[in-house]
Amino acid sequence: MSDDEAGEAADDANLPPKRRGLRTAAKWTGLTVLGLFLLIQLVPYGWRHPNPPVTQDAPWPNAASAAIARRSCYDCHSNESRWPAYTYVAPMSWLTRFDVERGREKLNFSEWDRDQDKAEDAAEQVSEGRMPLSRFTLIHRDARLSDDEVAKLTTALGQMSQDDRGGDNRGPGGDGGGDD
Repeated sequence: MSDDEAGEAADDANLPPKRRGLRTAAKWTGLTVLGLFLLIQLVPYGWRHPNPPVTQDAPWPNAASAAIARRSCYDCHSNESRWPAYTYVAPMSWLTRFDVERGREKLNFSEWDRDQDKAEDAAEQVSEGRMPLSRFTLIHRDARLSDDEVAKLTTALGQMSQDDRGGDNRGPGGDGGGDD
């Protein structure tokens, strides 16, 4: 027995029986939680982080709205997701993978050539404060939107939605021609 273990055993002997039981229960609980955490790392969901190719980027009307969207939306709503270290550790890997898959399914700024017509819905979600998700902005503080950024982003999404419905006055190159 090491000196540390001997000292700990002597400390336990000086504790009342009820406190010794609590200390033992806390140790076993901690070991069980650690064991479960290590076991869930073996669940393969969330390990892969695919970023399919961009087929057509969204036609942002100006650079400012594009920058806001890239910072606050593209991790879940594009094929250009960033995968920080925590996205490789369960259960965060599971949640992140689920959010990205669901986000890309609902609206994907990297596949604008796919019939989506979701820009208007996205504008509504942003204006009502439901996007970006609060659990995302809790970790990614730079993704939080100011009132001014909400206004710029919803205006741009509304304009993109109008363009998709046929109000498109852009040239064949898809250039919105907007100013910054």
